[in-house]
Amino acid sequence: MRPIALWLTLWLVTQTSPMLPRPEILRIACVRVQTADLARARRFYAGVLGLSALRWDPRAGVAVFNINPRQRLIVTTRALSEHDDAFVDVGFETANLDGMRDWLASRGVTTAPAQPDPEAGGWALTLLDPDGHEVRLVEEHAPATFSAPAVSDFPISTQILHAGLIVKDAGAANRFYRDILGFSEIRRGGRADNGTNWIDMQVPDGTDYLEYAVTKPPGARQFGVDNHIALLVPDVKAALERIRERTLADDMNHMTYPRLGRTGHWELNLYDPDGNRIELAEPARARASIPNVQRPTPN
Repeated sequence: MRPIALWLTLWLVTQTSPMLPRPEILRIACVRVQTADLARARRFYAGVLGLSALRWDPRAGVAVFNINPRQRLIVTTRALSEHDDAFVDVGFETANLDGMRDWLASRGVTTAPAQPDPEAGGWALTLLDPDGHEVRLVEEHAPATFSAPAVSDFPISTQILHAGLIVKDAGAANRFYRDILGFSEIRRGGRADNGTNWIDMQVPDGTDYLEYAVTKPPGARQFGVDNHIALLVPDVKAALERIRERTLADDMNHMTYPRLGRTGHWELNLYDPDGNRIELAEPARARASIPNVQRPTPN
């Protein structure tokens, strides 16, 4: 075949073949963290945050806490030092793993076949982003029936709003999350008006988002602060009062007090026993002040 005929054939194929659609990415499906002490983690997530345990299995070293029927927090056991990052991975729900694997291949990303991930509630593809974070794409099936004792009160929150990950190169992260997975930037800001310390990237087919924590190589303390989970609460002050009622004196060092964030939303930061930050955030730009809020004191 002459070169011009070959070129014309390839051009016709690209023009007449339907473009491969990207399966939907709907929401954050799960976040997985590690703990050095599963019982202490349970006291925090079930006893303080009021999350119901879908699975409680000390022998296997895993606990799965329900945020809502489509979002979970997974805690696994591992011996941790003060220099370890306890944050493991974040999972995003997709509608079609086979289609997603084809989509990734069309973008030059080769993945192993999907594997069962019962803690996440279905099957998952596992990827590594440019910073080495594990990212799971989860296709949910009917959740496995876990047998767990009723140990929690009603929850502080029923929605994961966002997950934060340390990002050293926002351009490289964008080539993965934006150009391949279809995330889009919704806002950015910093601790000062002229800086950028975080960039919020929304999932393409939902409202949850991933927060880039744009930072230089992190120290040990930054791991637990910048890699974090944000839970939506209707009222930070009410959440704080409920947390105070549930918090033991020796857990008080894992709590801050409400502040007005740079986005204009009221926030409250908690820290689990392993130093993972759990941010509580109100849904809308908030009132100018929260009256009668003081730094928590031990019961």
